[in-house]
Amino acid sequence: MNREEALALVRQYNQDEYHLYHAETVGGVLRWFAEKLGYGDEADFWEVVGILHDIDFEKWPDQHCVKAPELLRAAGADERTIHGVVSHGYGICVDTAPEHEMEKVLFAADELTGIVNAAAKMRPSGSCKDMELKSLKKKFKSKGFAAGCDRDTIRKGAEMLGWDLDTLLNDTLEAMKSLPGQ
Repeated sequence: MNREEALALVRQYNQDEYHLYHAETVGGVLRWFAEKLGYGDEADFWEVVGILHDIDFEKWPDQHCVKAPELLRAAGADERTIHGVVSHGYGICVDTAPEHEMEKVLFAADELTGIVNAAAKMRPSGSCKDMELKSLKKKFKSKGFAAGCDRDTIRKGAEMLGWDLDTLLNDTLEAMKSLPGQ
């Protein structure tokens, strides 16, 4: 499945503009990490999994990561893609643990993109392009800010990757800065 096919599939089950924006953002972040971490030959795959990761969230929020395999199999997705999508819900809605580095990055960065996005909206520029790590760390530490974004999941993801939290925060911010429309 390529990027355009993944986006079309996500649009079949998601109409909310934020969900579509989030899918593209996470896909772009995963592509950035693939390149940075030496998986450039898999960058398309990483991006597709990022785009598809919340395919079932809008219509079936109570079955998030549970309904996804059915939708993805019906669209012809392979088991590697399905595992990548489902594993981002590890410990939250499924028991499928992230195994591949891409899955761990998705697990760690998914919630974090929400914090970066919320912080960007509060900036005069409305963008993360002029945001510094110090500012993001301050927002991250504020439990009331973007309260729906689970900091424990982000910390657990950094731990899975063997990274300190600052590295994850900085690299996710840099990935988002590289994307159009951020």
